[in-house]
Amino acid sequence: MIGRVAERRRLREIAASRGAEFVVVYGRRRVGKTYLVRETFAGELTFTYTGVANVTARVQLAEFVRALREHGHQLRAPVDTWFDAFAELRAYLEDQRGPGPLLVFLDELPWMDNRKSDFLPALEHFWNGWASGVSRLVLIACGSATSWITRKVFRNTGGLYNRVTQQIRLRPFTLGECKALLESKGIQWNIHDIIEAYMVFGGIPYYLNLLTRGGSLAQGVDATCFAEGAPLAQEFDQVFATLFADPAPHVAVVRALATRQSGLTRADLVQATGLADGGNLTRVLTELEQSDFVRQYRPFGRAKKGALWQLADPFTGFYLTFMEGSVPGPKWAASVDSAQHRAWSGYAFEQVCLGHLPQMRRALGISGVRQQAASWRAVGDPGTQVDLVIDRNDGIIDLCEMKYAAGPFVVDKSTDQTLRTKAAVFRTLTATRKAVQLVLVTPYGLVANQYAAVFQACVTAEDLLTEG
Repeated sequence: MIGRVAERRRLREIAASRGAEFVVVYGRRRVGKTYLVRETFAGELTFTYTGVANVTARVQLAEFVRALREHGHQLRAPVDTWFDAFAELRAYLEDQRGPGPLLVFLDELPWMDNRKSDFLPALEHFWNGWASGVSRLVLIACGSATSWITRKVFRNTGGLYNRVTQQIRLRPFTLGECKALLESKGIQWNIHDIIEAYMVFGGIPYYLNLLTRGGSLAQGVDATCFAEGAPLAQEFDQVFATLFADPAPHVAVVRALATRQSGLTRADLVQATGLADGGNLTRVLTELEQSDFVRQYRPFGRAKKGALWQLADPFTGFYLTFMEGSVPGPKWAASVDSAQHRAWSGYAFEQVCLGHLPQMRRALGISGVRQQAASWRAVGDPGTQVDLVIDRNDGIIDLCEMKYAAGPFVVDKSTDQTLRTKAAVFRTLTATRKAVQLVLVTPYGLVANQYAAVFQACVTAEDLLTEG
């Protein structure tokens, strides 16, 4: 199994605990939640059932009963409701002997909650009335429908209120995990191609698993995204429809954010989307953030109310830039040297860097230093901006310049002057008393010339790929 070291360790620790555990594993579609649980407890799950999408409550119950029978359970009474179904599950679990934990895995939990179904109150009754008192029982619930998980489980005001004992949010792969996955498939690409693969697909294991050995990255992108019947051609619509009960406002938000690379304030989003500035927008932004589609960060020196929202999911940005409305057929290989590709790659690389702040901090040797990440833009001068400011408690502010290049980055006289001016303007307008230093983040490092000293430190692709 590639990656997920911390998550597997945590699941193992939970299984070894001496109290009943109600665990919710959540995250966006295709991120590998089911695979994580099944591989961690391969051959050890006491009972498992996966909800069926878009079926009636009667069919859902019938499939649950089928799963009980496949696990060897003989029904003790007719099953007409979810209360009956959970009573049978209890009977099955009570028959299980041995010292080990009782591991119950309910996958795609939101799909079991059909309209007018008694699933949720039955689950509440099962947990509160019996399961929570069984010290060796671990109930693992999984689901991609973030809105349902948030509303019906995390913010439940009824019988499940405060009943979840453990939450595991499964995030997309890091660059290092992406590299390990590709290598496990026999794909031996260079660092440049691995980074660009991440810029297209993000750290979503399902997308990366579609790539095959023997071809170039460009061929892989064409095959998975642009060819006739490409597996990811309809992914944008499918992923939002699966995650959110009413995806229209979520889609409106990500479309708005895709038009502004530096991000939008909440007020900007209200104006761009037409959504009301209220609790519904808060819910939409929270659900998008929990699903790793957007990130929130604050402008340097400003309060939280001035926070910016930015599109954080690489594939969504790639789809809206290149795939939407495109005619099927080879495209990516022919666009590699285009102006559109160059403009996209610079921005997409910035998003990769912002998604790997722990790796950047480790490379700079400041992991143990308290710090805040922010952005900065000179008031009245949108051309003078810094996409990543690391405000450190050790008296230093790092202004990070993220430059995507196919080889070592060269600082010329003009760039040197521009960077020094930017740092000087930042010192003046922010009136900071801290030392201000420039940091370069670029795949292949920096060419040592007479202007290279403008950067106090350099973070490379090798640094971003480092795990641990």
